[in-house]
Amino acid sequence: MPTKSVLILDSAAKLGAKILVSGGGRCNVTNRTVTVADFCGGSPNVIKRILAALPAERTVEIFREIGVEMYEEPDNGKLFPTTDRAKTVLHALLAEAERVGVRIECGRRVSDIQPGDDGFRVVAGDTEFAARRVVLATGGQSLPKTGSDGFGFVLAERLGHALVPRTPALDPLLLDGEFHQPLSGIWQVVELTVIAEGRKPARVRGILLWTHFGLSGPGVLDVSRHWHRARVEGRTASLVVNFFPGEDVAAVEARILHLGREVPKVQLHNALARLLPARLADAVLAALGISANVPMAHLAKSTRQSLAQALVAWRLPVRDGRGYGFAEATAGGVSLAEVDPRDLGSRKCPGLHFAGEILDVDGRIGGFNFQWAWSSAWVVATGIARAV
Repeated sequence: MPTKSVLILDSAAKLGAKILVSGGGRCNVTNRTVTVADFCGGSPNVIKRILAALPAERTVEIFREIGVEMYEEPDNGKLFPTTDRAKTVLHALLAEAERVGVRIECGRRVSDIQPGDDGFRVVAGDTEFAARRVVLATGGQSLPKTGSDGFGFVLAERLGHALVPRTPALDPLLLDGEFHQPLSGIWQVVELTVIAEGRKPARVRGILLWTHFGLSGPGVLDVSRHWHRARVEGRTASLVVNFFPGEDVAAVEARILHLGREVPKVQLHNALARLLPARLADAVLAALGISANVPMAHLAKSTRQSLAQALVAWRLPVRDGRGYGFAEATAGGVSLAEVDPRDLGSRKCPGLHFAGEILDVDGRIGGFNFQWAWSSAWVVATGIARAV
């Protein structure tokens, strides 16, 4: 029986740039709890099947087996190596690849893949490689400096695949106007909603960080893909924030009314600063044209009502995202409808497989996109192993 071998070709001079920059250099390997609800993109049933093939618990066990112990960050389930160094993860993966005989060649940018009757001819520079099967695990288009410049999508199209339109995901957002500028550095837990014509509102609860350019923070990154998807689909989209997540206008009005009874002589901006960051309270009142100095006891009912309405549905004038150079993931890509969920093999080009971000699946922030990479790669590898 002929010997089977695995060859990895990578255009980068050194492997693992995306691992090294993830999680602030610590590498958020996965999350304690991973479900299909943490992902967007293609068929939820297919995503669920892939995640079940290699769940997060088994992923942790495998990393432990190759020398990477993990700890859980409080409150969010994120799992990091106990060393707090992404290099620990990268070095362990490379060492395991070497142990099992995987051959890795860096500085080999694949320019073409040509299918034939007996497999594929893979062209990299002036060298050609013959392969029975090919796995495209090129990533998406996010953080192109790390090597994922989107060329994998070009190769997929050449090999017969139609692509779901791509957009940045986990992308900081740019705002028009000047409202946000004096708020830079403030963070708060909010509820963000993307309202797009013809679509069900997409709601995300999480941290919003005001910046000099607009918005960032986990909640903003998670909701950004919904704004981008609406725009690429040609839909009018708007983003609104509820500064009191889970509460409606009546509940927020009751808060303000209670303040009026509790501190009737305190000026409105000082009272409101008990509910919101002080700079935000001042900015909101100025934008609404409400006097900041009116005592709470003299606050008109109509003013109280309009203020409450604004605080639960504050419109954020998004101009765009910061783009692939800052986005942490890519939405869109190779459609799950065009791959076999048993091994993520192409339905268009026999012998071709896909793993990771090149597929039309993107997760929320917190280790979910890495888990998709591990799980999808596992499905491909075990599928090929069964076949050969």
